[in-house]
Amino acid sequence: MPTISIIVAAYNVKDYITDCLSSITRQTFQDFEAIVVDDASTDGTAELVAEAAARDPRIIPVTHTINRGLHLARKTGVERASGDYAFFLDGDDDLSETMCADLVAQFQKHPVDILHYGITVIGENGILDEECRTFEAFNNTPSADTQGMRVVRSIYDEHLGQQVDWRVTQRAYRTELLKRAFGAMTDQRLERAEDGYECLVLSALAASYHACKDCRGYRYHYGRGVTGTNAISAETYGRFCRQFHDCFAAADDFATVHAELDLDSCVRGFKHKATELLSNDWKVRVRDNDKMDAAKQMAAIFSPTVTAREIWRHIRDAAWDDLSDPDRVAMDTITLWQTIADTVDVGPSEPDEAPRYWQTRSRAEELLKQLRRAQERRSYDGQPIRIFITTHKNVDKPDSRILQPVQVGLKPDSYRFPWAFHDDEGENISAKNPMYCELTTQYWAWKNIDAEYYGFCHYRRYFDFSDTEHAENPYGEIMDDYIDADAIREYGFDDETIVRAVQGYDVITTRYGDLTKIIDAHGTPKKVWEAAPKLLDEDLHRMYDILCAMHPEYRQDAIAFLNGNRSCFCNMFIMRREIFHDYCAWLFPMLEVFERNTDMSRYSKEALRTPGHLAERLLNIYLMHHQRIGSGWKTKELQCVHFTNPEPQETLAPLDANITDPIVPVVFAADDNYVPQLATTIYSAMVNASQDRHYDVVVLQRNIAWDKQERLRTFFRRFGNMTLRFINVDRLVSGVELTTNNAHISVETYYRFLIQQVLPFYDKVLYLDSDIIINGDIAELYDTELGENLLAAVHDIDFLGNLNVKHGLRMGYAKDVLHMQDPYAYFQAGVLVLNTRAMREHYTMDQWLEYASNPEYIYNDQDVLNAHCEGRVTFLDWSWNVIHDCAGRVSNVFSLAPNDAYDAYMTSREQPKIIHYAGFIKPWTDPDCDFASIYWRYARETPFYERLLKKVMQATAPTTSKKSGQAPHERAIGEDSKLRKVVDPLLPIGSKRREAAKAVGRMIRGRH
Repeated sequence: MPTISIIVAAYNVKDYITDCLSSITRQTFQDFEAIVVDDASTDGTAELVAEAAARDPRIIPVTHTINRGLHLARKTGVERASGDYAFFLDGDDDLSETMCADLVAQFQKHPVDILHYGITVIGENGILDEECRTFEAFNNTPSADTQGMRVVRSIYDEHLGQQVDWRVTQRAYRTELLKRAFGAMTDQRLERAEDGYECLVLSALAASYHACKDCRGYRYHYGRGVTGTNAISAETYGRFCRQFHDCFAAADDFATVHAELDLDSCVRGFKHKATELLSNDWKVRVRDNDKMDAAKQMAAIFSPTVTAREIWRHIRDAAWDDLSDPDRVAMDTITLWQTIADTVDVGPSEPDEAPRYWQTRSRAEELLKQLRRAQERRSYDGQPIRIFITTHKNVDKPDSRILQPVQVGLKPDSYRFPWAFHDDEGENISAKNPMYCELTTQYWAWKNIDAEYYGFCHYRRYFDFSDTEHAENPYGEIMDDYIDADAIREYGFDDETIVRAVQGYDVITTRYGDLTKIIDAHGTPKKVWEAAPKLLDEDLHRMYDILCAMHPEYRQDAIAFLNGNRSCFCNMFIMRREIFHDYCAWLFPMLEVFERNTDMSRYSKEALRTPGHLAERLLNIYLMHHQRIGSGWKTKELQCVHFTNPEPQETLAPLDANITDPIVPVVFAADDNYVPQLATTIYSAMVNASQDRHYDVVVLQRNIAWDKQERLRTFFRRFGNMTLRFINVDRLVSGVELTTNNAHISVETYYRFLIQQVLPFYDKVLYLDSDIIINGDIAELYDTELGENLLAAVHDIDFLGNLNVKHGLRMGYAKDVLHMQDPYAYFQAGVLVLNTRAMREHYTMDQWLEYASNPEYIYNDQDVLNAHCEGRVTFLDWSWNVIHDCAGRVSNVFSLAPNDAYDAYMTSREQPKIIHYAGFIKPWTDPDCDFASIYWRYARETPFYERLLKKVMQATAPTTSKKSGQAPHERAIGEDSKLRKVVDPLLPIGSKRREAAKAVGRMIRGRH
């Protein structure tokens, strides 16, 4: 028996096989056998192999009578191998003379199952040297020794980063492992991705692995065979897809047969990585006019989701490359790919693939948006009017060639917005931004930009270029929320309006305000400075002295300004070139002297910004001086618009694609005041949640304080199968009049209409109110089959009871206002399984909000869903939304419902999966209400428990105490009090919680 077996798979390699076999016979280590499997070649390969075997008996030819593909050729070779060790050699590659000797020496030193060696790459058929070196470097990357299941996971498991390649021909094996592994492999023909499949099986069955990448005797000829880069047709690409798919199916089969190995994550990683390699052929080798057909073939073999994901990956990477090098912008190519992706993307409905798809697409769309903004920079040069918007963060900006963003505050590791100029380019004082603020933009523009007009705004504050007078706040500013289409129209942020507002003027500033009326009526600029708690009075005096010393002619202007009562603000102005350059030459030398003469090493963050504050005063002095000496400038004042939320609308991305458990997306809506109830509801859900599912919990909100969000995140980290996310939806409902005729309904209840847009990467989503307790596993609820129905919900027992009231008013309302064909099909909307895919197909978010604004509706949010979803509802078991008995409604209203409905409701009360505290009575307003004890069982475990107790005390405090703050003489909680019955078990006497609650009670009663 030889020490080592070399298995050569050969098919139509007549031009290369002689060199391959000669490299074997020249080995310095002679104890080998070379099993050459000719896979029914048609070009004379078999004859050359036979001739070599005649010269050297160690060459053992094996011939397939029909072509069976590379995988089965290797399998045949493995069956014939008899050496202690074995490795594969492709018939178009060759070996250095010491290859076998080096491998045997390594096996003797490291007696492992798999020995991973390096390769020497030789470019063929036009492959560039740079590409060869990159390929060689990747395949020779050092890798760590591994044992057991770590051998296979280090290659395929995405959680470990897929650190090792899967080239079967770059490994030597114990022959015993090789035979066992190939014996477990499929007997079906496999090609192209067969390496990935074979390496998966080999590594899964191996016990040990060692890498010796400095052993590079395998000479790989890059560019021969399937590694070529020649163009291929759509039909050929479709064949490639089928070949990859066959390899995936074989991997699935092996993982199923060997379930004890738990290879699901490895198979998934193999598919993802191999699909990327396959789609790279689509990108590089398929001609543009064939790409659409090729993508459709891929979609038919894999799925539209997988295909679209891969194309979006190419778009993402191209956009990133173009952002890194703006001169490389290839928008025509990106636009073509995007068109193809949209064509094959029929709406992802595969739970396993959708998160990865949406994660890739979301990032691509984010980069595309930045790329398009970056292209705007090309239109900035040559503009006669250039108004620079100073920013340090990603913000919305009007679509304008005049309004030009400049990023400031840059550090060596800062991400540089490709759509902005940067104040550290050219001659600059960017490093002084912490002190100079927006003045670093002014300095940069002074030294580097040529324009007729120079203007300066902030990412929050813009000039109002319109002719409309807008109301101002006490600080002389127009306040608005967002820089959106409405704001652009309202304030004239289009180039035409800006030009009309600017041309013909020499200097434009914000409005001069009367300091006896605005900014707390301090009266003078000097007193405004003195009233600023973080600014030092001596700094203002020092700058005054510097001004008088350097420009004595400005002395009286400085005195007049500081002691007057008028000022413009914010360092915002627009100036003609000559005036701007004169102003900068006057301003910056004085600030430099101030900085040199002032020790700011111990200043606070705000005090450190003193040069910026001083410049605001100096601008006024400069303008007053030129007005006094009669410079004849034509000036203008514009209002200032302050945007409170200039940042882009928050968006949610799909969860990390590495989350392998099936995801249950569940959405809540809450405000800052409702956080304790929200915490209780989510906690009850997670306590009863399945450990085999991952719960993506999304909270739609507008004003939940950051510290409360953090407390919730910290608390819920105990659940490893949950992700908690918040998204501010204020902008989405901005301008929509959301009213209701029911005083107990809050605006947050309308947020369910935003879900289909906020979570576009889910086809189905749970919506749950925040005044519920969940006793069942909501994964079971989520798994409800919807078919083509728009949603699933529980009948509304309250509404059904009202339908049967004698006067018939609710029946008339259901038919005449809601236009329902069957009013008894009315459902309760606090627990919903939403078919968001179908909802998106039938209604837009704006349509839902418009419908919900109907003033005729009683329960706007709920009524609109019933009015527009009737006939397309899956009705849930009553136990999934058990309405509690609010103010005796079970006997007074619910009992009037149809008999079957009432019986079903009463049965559901025995084992409710969800308890809904609908109506004006809640456990935190009446601790003795229906099902209250169940609520408090969960509430006491949350970090907001004491806040809920405070709500109880406020709700149950005597009326006189509420109004006057005076405590009554009797005990706050009497012996027979309902509250006492709840509080005593929850707050044992002598406990810390009891004392904390007593302190809260004293505060409420005025006993400080």
